[in-house]
Amino acid sequence: MTFQDIFKSSFLENVTSVSIPDMLLSLLLAFALGLFILVIYKRTFAGVMYSSGFAVTLLALTMITTVVMLAVTSNVVLSLGMVGALSIVRFRTAIKEPLDIAFLFWSIAVGIILAAGMIPLAILGSLFIGIILVVFANRKPHVRPYIACVQCADQAGEQAAVALLKDHAQRCTVKSKTVQAGNIELNLEVRLKNEDTSFVNALAALPGVRSAVLVSYNGDYMG
Repeated sequence: MTFQDIFKSSFLENVTSVSIPDMLLSLLLAFALGLFILVIYKRTFAGVMYSSGFAVTLLALTMITTVVMLAVTSNVVLSLGMVGALSIVRFRTAIKEPLDIAFLFWSIAVGIILAAGMIPLAILGSLFIGIILVVFANRKPHVRPYIACVQCADQAGEQAAVALLKDHAQRCTVKSKTVQAGNIELNLEVRLKNEDTSFVNALAALPGVRSAVLVSYNGDYMG
């Protein structure tokens, strides 16, 4: 093998398989759309604690997917090797919010579409998806649910507490009841008639009621 044969290797021939303008355009568009996805994620986040790391991951994932797909689409042999390499990767991070899965697939899909050269589809599709998420993800229920945690000393205190809650709520449903010697703990789902929560003070002052706690509840978390 001569020195000239080395530079004729298939490895060096792949250097020009994707042009520099195509790389720059794809990466710039991936960055812009990834930033758009990040902003929509911030606007629609409704979890317990916002994770800036996950938000940045959405931006990075869009660009990384674009780079990988540019390489795959330029070489059939490389695409087969990439499939084999990625098949052994395992991710152990748990997705806590169901909506986060949609954002992950959104980032990956944008990267794939950009690398395929379908720029209008990537831009218009992202705008449409972003508008839909902002409109529907931020919608609040007409009646906000609460969880009332009440500790009573006896059955009389329990009955008085439930009666007071039913007077101030459109709906009051017992979710759990724990009975121990000298203590009754109730967890009730409450949908209030209005946003006035001053009745909790009267609830805690009832005879036989030791404590009363009211927390907001959205079905996934309490806070």
